[in-house]
Amino acid sequence: MKSVLFVCWGNICRSPAAEGVLRHALAERGLEGAVDVESAGTISYHQGEPPDERMRQAAAARGWDLQGASRPVETEDFDRFDLIVAMDSKNLADLQGLEGQAAARVRLFSDFLPAGSPEDVPDPYYGGERGFDRVLDLLELGMPSLLEELLEEDLD
Repeated sequence: MKSVLFVCWGNICRSPAAEGVLRHALAERGLEGAVDVESAGTISYHQGEPPDERMRQAAAARGWDLQGASRPVETEDFDRFDLIVAMDSKNLADLQGLEGQAAARVRLFSDFLPAGSPEDVPDPYYGGERGFDRVLDLLELGMPSLLEELLEEDLD
């Protein structure tokens, strides 16, 4: 089974949303359980908290239910997950500072977005409500490419 860990700063907005979007995409294709999907943060400040209420509301408006509780990235995650996806370049640098040998498996989410897209999925935490929808728009846009890559690798 393939496995993916989405990572943002606090693991309450972007990474749990990415987890939810991928779970939804898998369910739409009848592939529930085909990929182990989790999320984590580069800080532990929100450890144990559910996803941000504003992100849950934005996701619910699209028919998605975001679950889980925030947790920090752990050293073991670099051995456990086939792919670790950072939501922005700061998260990527933080991850690369932790991992040592697994650099090829750590990628930016924007690697899966079309050319001309932003390099970073912006953190909506301190912005207005529209920021949460913008994050979901970007995740919806890039997730088919990420899923395709995961499924192609499974066939090799």
